Amino acid sequence: MDPDLASLRREYAEGGLDVEDLDLDPVEMFRRWLREAVAAGMHEPNAMVLSTVGVAQRPSSRIVLLKGLDERGFVLFTNHTSRKARELEANPGCSLLFPWHPLERQVRVEGTAHVLDRESVEAYHRSRPRGAQLGAWASAQSKPVASRAELTAAYDAAEERFADQPVPVPDHWGGYRVVPDTVEFWQGRPSRMHDRLVYARTGSRWGIQRLAP
Repeated sequence: MDPDLASLRREYAEGGLDVEDLDLDPVEMFRRWLREAVAAGMHEPNAMVLSTVGVAQRPSSRIVLLKGLDERGFVLFTNHTSRKARELEANPGCSLLFPWHPLERQVRVEGTAHVLDRESVEAYHRSRPRGAQLGAWASAQSKPVASRAELTAAYDAAEERFADQPVPVPDHWGGYRVVPDTVEFWQGRPSRMHDRLVYARTGSRWGIQRLAP
């Protein structure tokens, strides 16, 4: 029997959020919440939903991992022939969503994706496990494949190709930095009267505004 979706309900009561609780800089505020998500033992606290819009003007979303963060923005890596990369090339405007359900929190980021410089890509590639490095060569991301066996064969071929030597960065592999224009911090509250505080950039300055839930 299917669950009664209308009756699936949880009252949020873990805490609240006010302007006085915020850092003046949204990236520093994000760092604070990320540290708390890690300390809470959340599974994949750096997982985020990346939403893009391609030339057909149809949105698409997928979960990726945040792999870098600094005052400039949020960093992710991918195959540049993938659907997400093709859509970011056509329209670099995108959004990120961090769904930290156990803490009754989420963070929403809207901004513009910029291709990472090759030096940063190579530095991150060197930090990855060797299996992930080989996978970047083996997977033609988002392209149809006939079977799992075809993927296994492609991985085995990459493993043989780079046997007993470092695995270089594929030309088709790289990353993006999402430079934020708005960052929303959402904290669940009782009776669905959630706290929503949004940073919006005007030039080099950030303003903060509360939104109705």
